[in-house]
This record gives sequence, C-alpha cells and structure tokens, in this order.
Amino acid sequence: MSVEKTEIEARRFIVRGRVQGVGFRWFVEREAHILQIAGWVRNNPDGTVEVLAMGTAGQLAGLHGRLREGPRAARVDEVSETEAESIAGLDSFQVRGA
Repeated sequence: MSVEKTEIEARRFIVRGRVQGVGFRWFVEREAHILQIAGWVRNNPDGTVEVLAMGTAGQLAGLHGRLREGPRAARVDEVSETEAESIAGLDSFQVRGA
C-alpha cells in the first residue's frame, strides 16, 4: 500500500500587464483562499504584481491558471514563475502593502 505524498512547494509569480489599480491583489487573495494556498501578494514599484505562494503542485498550478486570467478589469500580458524558498510558519495568505 503506497501513501501519496503531498509535498508543499513554494513558487514566486511575477504578473505583468495592467495589474495595479484593478483589484488584482484582492482577486489573488480570494483565489488563494479558495485553493487553500499560503503566501502573500504585493504591488511592485515597476508596475508588476508579485505573488509568493506555498502549496501542493496541483494547488500552485491552479493559482497559476487564475493569475493568467486575472480580474475583469485587468489585462495580464505575462506570468513568470520561479522556485522560491518556503517560509516556515506562514500558514495563511495576505495582501501586503495596501
């Protein structure tokens, strides 16, 4: 009998396009709660939105798909994804820099 491991991974997403001033961070927060992902989202000075997300591969793939769509008022041109370090003790999702 095999036990499936649900290993927690961490990813950093950078979202480019018209993603600031359109409710993007609140959209990401809602989707992360639905997917039960921990991490944070913030606006960057260069006009991008940065997301640090921790979850299973399936949860992170789901979030990546939602980031590509974005909220109705946004225009997502690109979502880049890189591996990130997990943050011990981070067990919720938050909007940073409101």
